[in-house]
Order: sequence, then C-alpha cells, then structure tokens
Amino acid sequence: MTGHVGPGTVELREVHRFPNRPVRTGGTLHWDVLALYQGVLDGLRAASPVDSAGVDSWAVDYGLLDAHGALLGNPVHYRDARTDGMAARVSERITPEELYAHTGLQHLPFNTLYQLAAARGTPQLAAAQQLLLIPDLLSYWLTGVRGTELTNASTTQLVDPRTRDFSPAVAEAADIELSLFPPLRQPGDPAGELLPEVLEETGLTGPVPVTAVASHDTASAVAAVPAATGRFAYIATGTWSLAGLELTSPVLSDESRQANFTNELGVDGTVRYLRNIMGLWLLQECLRTWESQGRPQDLETLLRDAAAAPPLRSVIDAGDPRFLAPGDMPRRIADACRRTGRPVPEDPAGYARCVLDSLALAHRLAVEDAQRLAAREVDAVHVVGGGVHNALLCQLTADACRLPVTAGPAEASALGNVVVQARAHGTLRGDIGDVRRVLRGALPLRTYEPSGDHGSPQEWARAAQHLRTRT
Repeated sequence: MTGHVGPGTVELREVHRFPNRPVRTGGTLHWDVLALYQGVLDGLRAASPVDSAGVDSWAVDYGLLDAHGALLGNPVHYRDARTDGMAARVSERITPEELYAHTGLQHLPFNTLYQLAAARGTPQLAAAQQLLLIPDLLSYWLTGVRGTELTNASTTQLVDPRTRDFSPAVAEAADIELSLFPPLRQPGDPAGELLPEVLEETGLTGPVPVTAVASHDTASAVAAVPAATGRFAYIATGTWSLAGLELTSPVLSDESRQANFTNELGVDGTVRYLRNIMGLWLLQECLRTWESQGRPQDLETLLRDAAAAPPLRSVIDAGDPRFLAPGDMPRRIADACRRTGRPVPEDPAGYARCVLDSLALAHRLAVEDAQRLAAREVDAVHVVGGGVHNALLCQLTADACRLPVTAGPAEASALGNVVVQARAHGTLRGDIGDVRRVLRGALPLRTYEPSGDHGSPQEWARAAQHLRTRT
C-alpha cells in the first residue's frame, strides 16, 4: 500500500497484492516467510518512488537468527499445535495470576511465551543468537538493522505494560533469555535505510528511510480509528475481531484476567485494552469447507440470504478455542450449538447468520465488559478493518451493542502505518487525536444506528445472557 499525506488529506492506494499461504511440513505448520519477503520487494518496486517505508504484520510469531544473522528455518505458524499444553507447563513456574499481574496479557495458547516454551530443547533455539518478531524480521532484511518494536513486543506476554519494557521477573520464571530480543524501539523511531541490494532489487533511488511503525497490525489499525472524541470503543475486524477501549494505563485486576482481557500497547503511550474474538475466520473456514466439499458459496448471495434468516436462532461463543485450528468449521459450529442447547443451522445461510449473530454478541459482551472493568463509558463504536465491508455484521453489531457504529476505514492497518511514518517525518503534526481529526475529515465513513430490524433489544439481551451463563 502507498499513502500520500498532505495538509488535511490522507490517500491510500493498493499497488501490489500477494498470497500468504502457510505450508505444513514434517507435521509443523510454517509461514512461507521468504515468499512474503519477495512479495514485499515486488510491492516496493510497484510503489516507486517512495519517501519512507514501514512494516506491520500479525503478532506473536518470530524468526530465529544464528550468530551470522541467518534465519534458522521458516517461522512456525501460531495455529500450529506445538503450543498445546504449554500454558499448563508454564503455570508450574509462574501462576496465571502472577503472569497477568506482570504482563496484563489475555491468555491465548499461542502467545510467544508459550511458543518459546514449546521450542525449549530444540536445536534451533539452542543455536539461536537472536529472535525477531515477523515485522522486525522483514525490516531487518530490508535494512540490516535489528530492533524489537514495542507494540508487537507487548503481545509476547513478556512485557510489563506499566514500564513498557520487558519483564525480567516473567522471563526468569519462564526460563527465557531476554538477550534474544534486540533493543526495543517505539512507533516513529528510525529503523534504518533500505540496503543497496534492496534498492537494486526494487529499482528505488536511495536513501529510503524505514520507520518503525506500530508494527502489530491491530496497533496500527487502532491508531487510524477516526474518532471525534475519546469516548469510543473500537472493533478491529478481519480474521480476528479485537474489541475494546483505548486507555492511558493498564487494567491489571484479577477480575480483568478472569474476563480474558488483554493490555497491549499502542502509540503515544496508550494501552489497547481488548478481548480477542475469533472473528470472520469462522465464516472464512466455513466457506473453505463448503468449497472443499464441492459446495462453493457466493459470498454476496450468502450474506443476503443470511440477512433474511431468523435472528439469534443459533448462537455460539466466538472466543471458544475449539474454533482456532483450520478444518471443518460447520461441523464444529454444529457441535457447539448442541452443547449449549441451541438449534443446529440447517443450511449455509443459517451457518452464516449464526456466525454473524455470534460475532455481534461477542462484540457487545466485550464492549460492555471493557467499560465496566476500566470504569470508562463510551458513546459510539468504531469498526475498522476488512469487516467494514460486511454491512450485515456492522448493523448487527449496532443492534447488539445498542450504540451507533461508525464503519471505516477498511484498510485501517495500512493507514495507521502511513500516518505514523508521516508524523515521524514531519508531514503530519500533533498527537494521535490530531491525526484522527485529519482522518475523520479525509475518509468516507458510514454510520449504522441500532434498528431493531434484526432482533429486539430484549432478544439481544436474552441471547447475551445465554452466552454469559453457558461460557
């Protein structure tokens, strides 16, 4: 993506899109990180000329480097089964209560902490001299400069959100060497310049600085929320739904831990207080399953039929870890309905409606819980990311939350990436609130008001209570 930033304007353009196909080999699911890097190089070539570059990606995964800076094998995918049982093993060394008090991070079985526990004793980890999170690895290949960007580091379950630094207590308890991580850097810090070989490969004319952006894609997405005031909740939608509030300090109570909220770090000293929800992955996996069975579905038709399906008939817990792995999602949804006493959907439209109703309910519960736990009230919900294209999901979220939903931008991560670069280079000025005002005036947005057309407030309340008592 390229961004053009000027006085009161931010424009975004897609210049190159490339596939991201994980590969299973030797029983382990890997990222094809070399193919991703080639896609980055191709994208830089297509984007020429550029004044600055920044890299954001998903969280928790990493590559290991040897003493010469060479990559020790393809990074393992967070959906791989190697972390099964690791949380229990780590809890023998540090209790969940202690771990949350130090890091404030939601329990997720694939957090970097558990991946490193799973890797203990392997030849790769024994040979490793350094660990780079995925965006830092790509940035290193572009510049030759190593660093650990803070927003992504905060997802490792090794960072204390109060000090905004690594926690020696957690690392010692979990037997993890913090020396594996290069020094921390903040969003907006310089991260080097494109290497001569990269300039030659891409046809760019140097020097081209690389800026450390908010390299966790959700951190970039939240930075691009076009809110008018601070009284907002956000939902970053896509494969995952990340729903919560932007705070100035973490919430580390045990009640917050039991509610499975996370305290990840954002730009300008903020905390992203949120709950991870399985997201549109549920629908994506249904579509993949039906296609593999010879029953491909047209998404536009499916969503139209889902909108006409009875509301709130079948709902599931969209945070259930049983939905994490790839595979037959309709079967798992049917099993979940049976376990909780809900009717099993009868056709693809029913499954789609089940997924979207369930996501809207999960959004409602997350927004309600975040306000209660953080003692903070909101007046509106902002939906950003790919889910803004799903009008039914946006409307259901407004109905479920009983709050207006502002949808947009869809490419929030790319916009957040661009505005952090622009601010670092002086093209944009001010704090994140000033940046958001520019975005609000520059972007097309759509607002959904609670309508009652897809279930009355009482029906949504009953469905939410059903989930609370069954999960």
